[in-house]
Amino acid sequence: MASLSKKYFLVLIICYTSISGHAQGNRTRDYGIEIGIFKPGDKNAITDVPGVKIGHTTLIKGDNIRTGVTAIIPHDKDIFQWKCPAAIYIGNGFGKLAGYSQVEELGNIETPIILTNTLSVATAMNALISYTTGNPGNENVRSVNGVVGETNDGRLNDIRGRHITEQHVLDAIENAKSVNVQEGNVGAGTGTVCFGYKGGIGTSSRKLPETLGGYTVGVLVQSNFGGVLEISGVPIMKEMGNFPFKNAIDSSDGSCMMVILTDAPVSDRNLKRMAKRAMMGLAKTGGVASNGSGDYVIAVSNYEDNLIPYSSQERLIQQTYIRNSQMTPLFIATIEATEEAIINSLFAAETMKGNGNEILALPVDEVLKIMEKFGRIR
Repeated sequence: MASLSKKYFLVLIICYTSISGHAQGNRTRDYGIEIGIFKPGDKNAITDVPGVKIGHTTLIKGDNIRTGVTAIIPHDKDIFQWKCPAAIYIGNGFGKLAGYSQVEELGNIETPIILTNTLSVATAMNALISYTTGNPGNENVRSVNGVVGETNDGRLNDIRGRHITEQHVLDAIENAKSVNVQEGNVGAGTGTVCFGYKGGIGTSSRKLPETLGGYTVGVLVQSNFGGVLEISGVPIMKEMGNFPFKNAIDSSDGSCMMVILTDAPVSDRNLKRMAKRAMMGLAKTGGVASNGSGDYVIAVSNYEDNLIPYSSQERLIQQTYIRNSQMTPLFIATIEATEEAIINSLFAAETMKGNGNEILALPVDEVLKIMEKFGRIR
């Protein structure tokens, strides 16, 4: 009996190691690669924005299941009762983002943001409805605009099996936290591919100096797209002689979900302007928003005084917003954090086999040699 217990204990440890999604190595900055001019927050993560939490559910089973869920919680209150100003920008619309039209119409979100795989969007929507209607105070709610983004992880995952359940989504929400945000092969990034290498979840942040408002911009990405990889302006794939269409047989299709959070008092109109700049961050990594790519950006402000109550006796609502002329630093912070979040997703991801395919991790040692050649290691 003792030997049997040891056997089961060993299996448990192996499964936990596979699912935990620890980084392949250090993050981009740990190698001396500094992207942009603004400094990151203390965690260099979207959770540097006060009140933001991230949760993952990761499914790695057998030979074919490689998928998951990532939940982004904008603040600590009931988000349906205290909605956030928000905007969505479509860089390229080959995707299945749920909840877009109401955000576009009303300029706010009322649920956590969920990222998952393409064929699990409906399941995640059902989970958000269950989550919202089940919260105290929402007993009479009859309409829920859940926001769910996706990318297609079908190369590594049995996506047609639709293995994500409502409980997996609810678990990601329940497990959300503000510290130790995992990157790489976790949550919605478990089975994704980026630039032909293993992609995944990545995050980064920027903290503006007090002279520019002292605001924080955080970005989280689900990287699953193609193009010709660059890092901080260095043509990595060109140097490696490895890029799409080199032999006229490759493609660079795929998708990227980008989520921006800020504590700056930004209107939904200017949040859309920030969202547009995230596409510039994607372009700086060599992403091309190809024909078959669903590139979406969700931008949210959780500035507390601008939260929108679900019901109020007041006829007017008073909010404070940053002037248009003061937006440029936030634009730059968004571009930088998006670029670094994407690169972090690659550095963190590990080689993965699934669904009959093997996707290799980014060859970090080779990348670092190229970065040194161009003088970009500090």
